[in-house]
Amino acid sequence: MEPIKTEIVVVGAGPGGYAAAFYAADKGKKVILIEQDKRLGGVCLNRGCIPSKALLHATKLITEAKESHVRGISFDSPKIDLEKMRSWKESILNKLGQGISALGQKRGVQLLTGRGRFEDSKTLRVETAEGQKFINFDQAIIAVGSKSALPKAFDLGNPRIMTSREALDLEEIPQELLVVGGGYIGMELGTVYASLGSKVVVVEAMDSILMGADADLVRPVMRYAEKAFKEVRLKTKVLKMSTSGKQIKVTFEVNGQEKVELYDRVLVSVGRVPNCEDFGLENTKVARDEKGFIKVDSKQQTADPSIYAIGDVAGGVLLAHKAAKEARIAVEVILGESSTSENIVVPAVVFTDPEVAWCGLTEAEAKAKGIAVKIAKFPWAASGRALSFDRTDGLTKLVIDPETERVLGVGIVGAGAGELIGEGVLAIEMGATAKDLAETVHPHPTLSETLMECAEVFYGHATHVFSRKTTD
Repeated sequence: MEPIKTEIVVVGAGPGGYAAAFYAADKGKKVILIEQDKRLGGVCLNRGCIPSKALLHATKLITEAKESHVRGISFDSPKIDLEKMRSWKESILNKLGQGISALGQKRGVQLLTGRGRFEDSKTLRVETAEGQKFINFDQAIIAVGSKSALPKAFDLGNPRIMTSREALDLEEIPQELLVVGGGYIGMELGTVYASLGSKVVVVEAMDSILMGADADLVRPVMRYAEKAFKEVRLKTKVLKMSTSGKQIKVTFEVNGQEKVELYDRVLVSVGRVPNCEDFGLENTKVARDEKGFIKVDSKQQTADPSIYAIGDVAGGVLLAHKAAKEARIAVEVILGESSTSENIVVPAVVFTDPEVAWCGLTEAEAKAKGIAVKIAKFPWAASGRALSFDRTDGLTKLVIDPETERVLGVGIVGAGAGELIGEGVLAIEMGATAKDLAETVHPHPTLSETLMECAEVFYGHATHVFSRKTTD
């Protein structure tokens, strides 16, 4: 069989892969995009970001309806049609998947549906429905993503033990749900199921949920979780699971003591592992780290000169927007342009209730690294906009260099924090000072004002809170 020749082959059509393929095509390159799923978009679109945010939005309406009685508006108890909710969610994913396919066709990107495997540093074999196809490429970009980790002790082959993939399918609303892991996936999906009526218990081995975010940003989420969930247990380890009739028997270790409980379903969200197995990487010079992620430099280049890797499979923070940025870096490097991932600002957003978002240097990182910083905080209890929809549980904070007054980090917790963090990213990228933020006129009444007023707190003249100047 005559091999197909192309300049660039991209393996994986998630937010990093299709971004790389489209950008390379826009730049005039001949591109082939390989994807084993029938619907493009990767984990993010099909089994991650998009479906989880759709369900968070849908179930948030239940919570808002319950809480609206304080405003003089009362609703009957909601009736939940899981099948209809699933089909609504699927309709969103189909629209997005079709949109990506159409954009690829318009750009002249050739799509091959099948599983790719490296034969060597210049050849990819693709198993398609029509049989094997071989691709000869000048450069390859690996963007095959990651999957939920399921430790062997929990992998009983029982469908009642779920990863995020199965949890997003909404097969049923379990009466008793255990969530193993208090990271963003566990907390987001715990919020969905709690809103639907499940009694949710979250267990986390560490001494805090949402590790990575500053403690003051996590606090409002913890307060909400303690109210919405049956329980949140910290410093708790799950030792083993076993099938017990139609339930899962779970053995915990708390303070050195063992405890056994029964649950209708268990969601395991203890991290993700790269999709590198049976991929033919051993036939190339590509190197992997001890956790299995592909090693890359700041230009997304692997140890093999012809092969680049981006997104989850290349490690670091496993976020869709980080993958999309790395896609552009890899393509630009292939084109001979100067591009690097060094010093890029990647925001993180957790879509819990309330949302948490941060970017740049956190207060905890500054303390750990011995970096001198000043912290300014603006409580949303002083925000007219937050008061108008009963969400005064928020906080906006700035991490500021005391010498230059440059904004080094931004953290926000509160309703819609994810929509606000972009201004923080821009401020850090542009080298903005606290004065730049303070002197930028923000519309009133909005939550975006909290960034301006937080900067004013730093100078001791915020209109809506009394604060002393912190720069002395």
